[in-house]
Amino acid sequence: MTHRRDFLKGAAAGGVIFCGCGVDAAQAQQDAKQLSYRHPDSGKKHKPVMLNGKRAKVVDVHSHCFFKDAIDLMGPGFKTNAAVKGTPEHYIAVSNADNLKVRLDAMDAMGVDMEVLSINPFWYGADRDRAAAVVKTNNMHLAELCAAHPKRFSAFCGLALQHPDLAVEQLTAAMKMPGIRGIGVGGSVLQTDFSEAKFHPIWAKAEELGAVLFIHPQSTPQLSARFKGNGWLANTIGNPLDTTIALQKLIFEGTLDKFPGLKLIAAHGGGYFGSYAPRSDHACFVSPANCNPDIVLKKKPTEYLNQMYFDALVFTPEALRHLVAQVGASQVVVGTDHPIPWEDYPIEHVMATVTLTPAQKAGILGGNAAKLLKITEI
Repeated sequence: MTHRRDFLKGAAAGGVIFCGCGVDAAQAQQDAKQLSYRHPDSGKKHKPVMLNGKRAKVVDVHSHCFFKDAIDLMGPGFKTNAAVKGTPEHYIAVSNADNLKVRLDAMDAMGVDMEVLSINPFWYGADRDRAAAVVKTNNMHLAELCAAHPKRFSAFCGLALQHPDLAVEQLTAAMKMPGIRGIGVGGSVLQTDFSEAKFHPIWAKAEELGAVLFIHPQSTPQLSARFKGNGWLANTIGNPLDTTIALQKLIFEGTLDKFPGLKLIAAHGGGYFGSYAPRSDHACFVSPANCNPDIVLKKKPTEYLNQMYFDALVFTPEALRHLVAQVGASQVVVGTDHPIPWEDYPIEHVMATVTLTPAQKAGILGGNAAKLLKITEI
C-alpha cells in the first residue's frame, strides 16, 4: 500500500482535497485546484483470480462518477460553493473517451471486472424543476455508459428524494434503463431521515421493482463545527457516522418492517453499525423511557443485518474478518470508492483475510453482488 500512502502524503502537502465522499462546502471552497489521480499500476492488467479452480469475477459496488452538464444545471452559484469537483477521472461520460480509457485502465489494474456507478447526490436542495433536469441528465448518462460497456458498468440511479412523488416517477423510469440496478442515495435528505413517512412511497416502489438501495453518506452536517481542524474529520468520522444513523433509523422507526423486501447496501462497511451492532439489542431494554412504545419491532435490531449488505471498504484483513463475523460473508461485497484512492487493491484486501474460505472470498469479490443486483453480463 506504499503507493497510496505516498500519494496521500503528497496530496496533503499540496493542499489537495478530494471531494467525492461528502466533503462539506467550506472545505471544497478552500480547494484551489484538483490533482489528477492515476492508479499506480495503470497500464497493467491484474491477473485473473482463480478460486476452487474457477475464475472469480470482481464487482465493485462503490464507485463514483460525475457528468459536467448535470452539474452545470445547478447554476453558477452552486459550482462556486458545492463540494462536487472530484478528480478529472470522475468525469467519464461516453463522449469523454480519454477519461473513460483512464477509468477502464484503472479497473483492469485493480482487477475489477465491473463497477456499479453512483453519483453522490448534490441536488437535494434544488427546486422541483431543476432537480428533475439534473436527475434526468445523470440517469441518461449512466444508462449510456452501461449500454456502451455492459460488461464493465452497471449503475445506481439518482432520485430527487426531496420531492417524493417525483422520485417515484423517476425510479419507475430509471429501472427500465440499461444497467440500472437500484438507487444511490445520501445518508439523509436535507437532514431529514429516510424513515420519515413521506419517503415510504419511494421505498414501496423500490421493493416492488427490486431496486437495491445504495446508501452513501454525506458527512453529518449537524456536527460540522466539531469536525473543523486537522484530520478531515467531516469524512473520517462524519461519513461512517452518517451511515450508522441512517441504518439505525430505518431499523428503530420500523421502516424495514414496513418494507421487508427492501435490500440495502451500506458504504464504508456500514459505518460503525457493524462494529457495535449488539448494543442496539440492549438499548430499549436498558432504557424503555427513551424508546417509543408504539413501535414494536418484529425482530431484534441485529437481525435486520440480514436485510443489509456492506461493502468491504474497511482497510485491513482484521476489520474484514470482524465485519464478516458480525454480518455474515454472504452480506459483504467489494467497494473501493474509486476513483478516490481509498482502496486501490480490493482483491488483495479480500485474499489476505485468511479466515475466509475460497467460496466466501469468491462471494465477496463478486458473487454476492451479482446475485443481489441480478448481474448476468460478466
